[in-house]
Amino acid sequence: MKQLLLSVLVLFLALACSRNSVPTTSRVVLTGIDDTKKPGDDFFAYANSIWYDSVQIPASQTGVGSYSFLNYPQRVRLQGILDSVSASRNAPGSIGQKVGDFYASGMDLAAINKRGYEPIRPLLARIDAVADVAALLKLVAEEQKAGNGSIMGLGIGPDNKQSTINIAQFSQTGLGLPERDYYFKADESTGTIQKAYKKYLTTLFELTGTGAAAAEKNATVAYDIEKQLASAHKTNIERRDVKANYNKLAVTTLAQRQPALRWPTLLSDLGLKVDSVNVRQPAYYDKLNALLGSVPLEEWKAYLKAHAMTNYANYLSQPFVDASFAYSKVLTGQAVKQTRAEEMTQAVDRSLGDALAQLYVKKYFPESAKKRMEVLVANLEKAFEARINRLDWMSDSTKAKAKEKLYAFTEKIGYPDKWRDYAQVDIKRDAYFENRLATTRNEYLYNLAKVGQPVDRTEWHTTPPTVTAYNNPSGNEIVFPAGILQPPYFDVNADDALNYGGIGMVIGHEITHSFDDQGAQFDKYGNVANWWKPEDYAKFKARTQQGIDQYNQFTVLDSVHLKGPLTVGENTADIAGVAIAYDAFKLTEQGKSTTKLDGFTPDQRFFISIARIWRVKTRDEYMRMYVNTNPHSPAKWRVNGPLMNFTPFYKAFNVQPGDKMYKPESERIIVW
Repeated sequence: MKQLLLSVLVLFLALACSRNSVPTTSRVVLTGIDDTKKPGDDFFAYANSIWYDSVQIPASQTGVGSYSFLNYPQRVRLQGILDSVSASRNAPGSIGQKVGDFYASGMDLAAINKRGYEPIRPLLARIDAVADVAALLKLVAEEQKAGNGSIMGLGIGPDNKQSTINIAQFSQTGLGLPERDYYFKADESTGTIQKAYKKYLTTLFELTGTGAAAAEKNATVAYDIEKQLASAHKTNIERRDVKANYNKLAVTTLAQRQPALRWPTLLSDLGLKVDSVNVRQPAYYDKLNALLGSVPLEEWKAYLKAHAMTNYANYLSQPFVDASFAYSKVLTGQAVKQTRAEEMTQAVDRSLGDALAQLYVKKYFPESAKKRMEVLVANLEKAFEARINRLDWMSDSTKAKAKEKLYAFTEKIGYPDKWRDYAQVDIKRDAYFENRLATTRNEYLYNLAKVGQPVDRTEWHTTPPTVTAYNNPSGNEIVFPAGILQPPYFDVNADDALNYGGIGMVIGHEITHSFDDQGAQFDKYGNVANWWKPEDYAKFKARTQQGIDQYNQFTVLDSVHLKGPLTVGENTADIAGVAIAYDAFKLTEQGKSTTKLDGFTPDQRFFISIARIWRVKTRDEYMRMYVNTNPHSPAKWRVNGPLMNFTPFYKAFNVQPGDKMYKPESERIIVW
């Protein structure tokens, strides 16, 4: 971990100078290759096993390495900023004052512990006072505004049929376990998680003054309601159906279909003045409508209390935080809690993200990195256009539409052109719970103001320091925050092989998301609209089905297999992302050469770089949850899966029949 932190610091010193070619005085040296491993048997192990076998997962983390786990050293940097700014004298209302005082309020554990559960006592009393379903729904709406969602899954976003306008959208929700299947599986691992969750709920009731027997009963009641709601949930795989998630309905229709929900009044209480909404999973709200009539009011009160307490637990005194962690420990395998400073750094990032990001970008992200990325993105787009032109399964008319979409992309790199304003958020240095409410209520109002308004295509949906990248199909945009523009993804001291195998693969991955099983259903404007010839789309679906079938065979833990239908979009983007990045690399001077560095050819360095960017080690408990809930394949299969389908990899490492990764050329998947 110290070496990882050091590499992060070295990067940003190096980024002071931009580069357009391989440096002659400084470069990244490849070490740690395990020559005892055969590249064609397990390339992930060949490139990473020396690191993997020696690295220790920090006790406070669920994993270590790159991608999302690189956010751990990122938080150390952000914590340094917050430690400094919270100790400074900042002008009232300034960015420094808001993020500094928010952070300081959360670090004052003595004050937080002294308050116990007093901050939520009034809410629990309001729940007790609910006299009928109408009052229950009014309370639900009030709490939704405070960020305490329970039975209503409200979001604001572009209309899939008119992507320039934002509409209100309601999704399935109401659960405490990660997703529906956790309520119905009977295996030992899931049973352990179910018991831990019920114990967590019981503990929360006890901490707020409920006797042991009553607390256990309330927890069981809340869990049983969740299980009934879960029965109407779509699975994560079913939710990938873009068209099935679009059900724009008139409020009058909803009022007739689900009278117990009192839609006109509910929407008014939520602050929504609309005549229609998109109900993404109608079956959930049908079930909720029925349960509001069949479940006794006292049981609903137990449910609402349980969800209020789980929502606010980490804002309260230490016993609540400990109870939350005890459940999380079973779910993810994390050994010990993160430090309070790390928790608070994440809290500031989530609550006042653009404010903290401005301080981060100013200190750590130079314009030279942004300019270099612009070149890389442009090169990858050119490479993808060439691949479209060469496709033998797509007609010329569909190719023309695909290229129109490609060149309609919006590329966002580093940080937003305009920062979000938090002027309306009042942050006090001695009121942590109230600060959390202030930011969540501000977030609600911020999104509420979008309803019926034009979509702001400049808006970002992650904070710039976050180590991630994403594709937003409704905006036809690809986004690369400053956080991911560091080793092992991007390094101005690295040769092109490493950068194209690193951030180049990520760029290709995000480009491909506009053409995966979901993204392919959106046109260049971000609308769900068909731009395919029917026979071309049938061929496309057949190729993605090959990917589903192949990834279904990969084993992660014991008998746990990957879920091909859940991960198909990400796997398609990984397979094509490697190919696009490789094609772009071959346009560079190094890509055209055969000159070795560190004993490796340019192509070998390119593929080793791909393996390095997914250098991740996780706890088994976390991995079980990951496979059940995450649309990305685990790190090993983000390396071996794409490469076993890519012929240039076979040539670079002389992969032969009999090698474990070998597939006959006729079985290698090519979608794009």
